[in-house]
Amino acid sequence: MKKLENKVAVITGGNSGIGLSTAILFAKHGAQVAITGRDNLTIQSALKQIGNDALGIVSDVTEVSKIDAAYKQVNDKFGKIDVLIINAGVYLGAPLADFTEEQFDLTSDINFKGVFFSIQKALPYLNDGASIVITSSAVAEIAMPTAAAYSASKAAVNSLAKTFSLELADRKIRVNLLSPGPIVTLIFSRSGATEEEVANTQTAMAGLTVVGRLGNVEEIAEGFLYLASDDSRFMIGSELLLDGGVRLK
Repeated sequence: MKKLENKVAVITGGNSGIGLSTAILFAKHGAQVAITGRDNLTIQSALKQIGNDALGIVSDVTEVSKIDAAYKQVNDKFGKIDVLIINAGVYLGAPLADFTEEQFDLTSDINFKGVFFSIQKALPYLNDGASIVITSSAVAEIAMPTAAAYSASKAAVNSLAKTFSLELADRKIRVNLLSPGPIVTLIFSRSGATEEEVANTQTAMAGLTVVGRLGNVEEIAEGFLYLASDDSRFMIGSELLLDGGVRLK
């Protein structure tokens, strides 16, 4: 059974990692998928994997004035949006004493301000009854050294999901959160770390979970499918936590 047949789905940050895996799964379930990202090369590569005549748009959520143009491209090709996955995000970690204003601003601009305006600018292009899902994080509600700004940005969007759900209730638009724990993605290698450093980091993060391993992007994509589809129609302003038990430790 295809759970998103004839639905239009937009995934910000859909050109790699969790976003790409979600886009691929949505297309398999019949959705017309549009992805956004900052790098055209990875977008073009992603489109080949997604198939189903997917649309790729170069867009940066920190440029609020250009967000509307991205949604207009989706509307021109597919029509109004039924599913909006707000997944674009960045992780910058450093001790409090070393964290720079530039790092703080970038974290806030993408993870908080970018989320706020990505949803606001989408409103004219959303069908009534649409599902909006924001990628949050298991660390939004726990303390983790060197992750203060990141954790705070995710706690902020947790609040947005609740308030936006109330504001959009008259249009029957649901806003929910998906909060992953540590997941195997390219975020580790993109930091410039060596293979040994990446392996050590992954081992340490696996130790934070109860299950003793990192999650994979396919597991998280299944969570997004649940929240995007009518399976979760009674869920609003809430959180789906897929963290391998991080918050239990």
